Amino acid sequence: MKEAVNILLLGIGNLLWADEGFGVRVIEHLQKHYCFPDNVRVLDGGTQGVYLIEHVQNADVLVVFDAVDYGLAPATLKRVENDDVPNFLGAKKMSLHQTGFQEVLAMAQMLGQYPERLLLIGVQPEELEDYGGSLRPAVKAQIQPAIDLALAYLAEFGVSAQRLDSAAELDDPALNMHRYEQERPDAELACRLGDERVVRSAAFEIRPPHSLEDAMQVDVDYRGKY
Repeated sequence: MKEAVNILLLGIGNLLWADEGFGVRVIEHLQKHYCFPDNVRVLDGGTQGVYLIEHVQNADVLVVFDAVDYGLAPATLKRVENDDVPNFLGAKKMSLHQTGFQEVLAMAQMLGQYPERLLLIGVQPEELEDYGGSLRPAVKAQIQPAIDLALAYLAEFGVSAQRLDSAAELDDPALNMHRYEQERPDAELACRLGDERVVRSAAFEIRPPHSLEDAMQVDVDYRGKY
């Protein structure tokens, strides 16, 4: 490996799915409380999916923070390295319609630009179905231990971070976890059960499917041509 390695600290997940936002909240904490050398990037990957491919390709060392369904007790922290990483990523897809991070890694490998070293630091989620919710306390308490694992790993590459005396401002204050939790509407004002909000709405009506008797029929061959 070359001397000046490019290191990417990447948090992925969806803030709106409770513990699914763990990886992003770790990055928030890093951005507020730590300063790194120029060869280290700290990136909130959110639910960007395939749009992260360029960042992954440019990294020699990739450290990913995520909520991972290891099948362990809630809030258990676990680290996985190198070839084992793609087997564990993502308690959920990044969103209901976007690419999972396993596919992002597979694309980087297929294109011939893949990090030489990978580390996944994942936490077992406790709650994912609380839409608009924040991290559960036990999962939130694993933010600093996850960072400590990452800092110990970076030390293997001669990289050390400087702890800031006071918290830095985020580029977008709306992403601040404390503000997110404080400004969340209560359950009466904003339903937290996702689809049930639609089902319970008076404007929603369950109807049988339309008859296909009058529908136009189209033959499609195995190559997808008409």
